[in-house]
Amino acid sequence: MSTPTTDQIIEALRPVEDPELHRSIVDLGMLRGVSIRDNGVVGVLIALTVPGCPLKGEITRRVSDAATELDGVESIDLEFTVMSDEDRENLRKTLHGDAGATAGQGQAHGHAEGRVVPFAKNDSKTRPLLISSGKGGVGKSTVTTNLAVALAAQGYSVGIIDADIYGYSIPRMLGTDRDPVVIDNMLLPPEAWGVRCISIGYFVPEGQAVVWRGPMLHKALEQFLTDVYWDEPDFLLIDMPPGTGDIALSLSQYLPRAEVLVVTTPQLAAQKVARLSAAMAVKVNLPVRGIIENMSWFIGEDKQRYELFGSGGGQLLADELKVPLLAQIPLVEQLREGGDTGQPIAAIAPQSEVGQIFAQLAKRIAEDMKPKHSKRAISERALTNVRTLANSS
Repeated sequence: MSTPTTDQIIEALRPVEDPELHRSIVDLGMLRGVSIRDNGVVGVLIALTVPGCPLKGEITRRVSDAATELDGVESIDLEFTVMSDEDRENLRKTLHGDAGATAGQGQAHGHAEGRVVPFAKNDSKTRPLLISSGKGGVGKSTVTTNLAVALAAQGYSVGIIDADIYGYSIPRMLGTDRDPVVIDNMLLPPEAWGVRCISIGYFVPEGQAVVWRGPMLHKALEQFLTDVYWDEPDFLLIDMPPGTGDIALSLSQYLPRAEVLVVTTPQLAAQKVARLSAAMAVKVNLPVRGIIENMSWFIGEDKQRYELFGSGGGQLLADELKVPLLAQIPLVEQLREGGDTGQPIAAIAPQSEVGQIFAQLAKRIAEDMKPKHSKRAISERALTNVRTLANSS
């Protein structure tokens, strides 16, 4: 059995990606040394990005699997070191640039610095989706989580910003059980089910309320958009706070290319409040692309269908706004349980009725609803619809 060369081992390790950065450990400069020893043993030295790297075990598994696939390699002796401050600074500049250096070049609100938001650029490949609702309790965060997971399952790169600063819930629903890693002021968002997520919940002790005024909210949102290493995802879902307010206004200015999806229930009272969320979106020149009706019905133990919150609210709102009703999601126990345990139904039961609804919703948004018109044309058409609603109210 021939012994592999050092170059062959390096090339075998090149496809191995850092689990957080999704880049080759060779290209990132994390592979610091390879030594060929007796009896098919290969020594490998890896530089971790930070001390106490939470994914050290996963890196170990990936490196070991890749190296031992080579003929002549029986086992590896894997050792670790840690990048220096200079290494981390260079890594951050290579991957993310210097967000702070763009201060004053973009929109500035409150304590925000006016940094350039990459997703605002016309050449950005990312589609920002603002998931909004007129009131709380309609399942907006549940929809956001499962839609993101369904998009990731179809091969798209996806991130979530939990912009519901006062009522954050995405980390629990997504099941991300660790804090973001910080590399020279660049935040690496935790990932679960193929979805990256950032939330104020990672930075606030459990049980402690966030008591911030508008200026602090603006600063937090700016940092979520510019300090986090998103790596140009295909979709960036923003779980909005219910209603209209400072956050909605800030995000409309930070993300002028965003598309709005409104979540409501069949209840007419919820539909009327959801209309206000749609009206604000159009007022700040963002297109409402569709309505998602949650809690549409419930199937009892007797197999009968019960419409606990009435019927027709979602379709009525869609008709009024002249946008499609994208999905009707039934109320099922597994959907609620998944939100409590970090096991989204779109991930653990994709073949279930609700899992299929989210898969179809994701496919429709990704393929059938690709922006085809200019933002100006979409917004003017939507503005006409809302003005018609206002005049008829």
